[in-house]
Amino acid sequence: MTQTILYARVSTADQNLDHQLSQATAAGFIIDDVVSDHGVSGISVPLAERPNGRRLFDKLRQGDTLVVRWVDRLGRNYQDVTDTIRHFMRQGVVIKTVINNLTFDGATRDPMQEAVRDALIAFMAATAQAQAEAIKEAQKAGIEAAKGDRERYRGKKPTYDRGGLDKVRDMLATGSGTSEIAKAVGVSRQTVLRIKSDPAAAETALARWGL
Repeated sequence: MTQTILYARVSTADQNLDHQLSQATAAGFIIDDVVSDHGVSGISVPLAERPNGRRLFDKLRQGDTLVVRWVDRLGRNYQDVTDTIRHFMRQGVVIKTVINNLTFDGATRDPMQEAVRDALIAFMAATAQAQAEAIKEAQKAGIEAAKGDRERYRGKKPTYDRGGLDKVRDMLATGSGTSEIAKAVGVSRQTVLRIKSDPAAAETALARWGL
């Protein structure tokens, strides 16, 4: 009997995993089981070395479906993400994303379809790593700016925390409206628009305040 498993991951202790399941359910996925890792980096810890991520390699069988919010939940390292997706496809597992509703299936034998699929996997994995590096640089810049006259450089404290910023990004990526996001996260519409227009500045603001 085939199963659909959601893999969810957050990298810090103050983030919440619940919205990843809520998003998957809202997108129409019927989830049989959830495997999750809490407070685990997607950059430095490969999926196979995470406390629960490694369980996927034992649980998933041919015909099963692995659902993730986006490929960055599998990891933010290009090589690890591409190796992981290709491993599961070789096992006959279908990988689906909630955001963008993408499907990666190893069943196709058409060379053109394979080429398009592999190029998309590579692009998304590279994007996940690039985003991680951009976040790291923004945080570094925020920390540097906060040195010295701390109150002068920190500016106004953000009305959102790490979990709130991630939720705004998730909802923006799935096409949610500004008012809907503001209500769900508990911030103003202006805050949502600022995050949308300059996500790096939002990261910097969190770093300046140590959030």
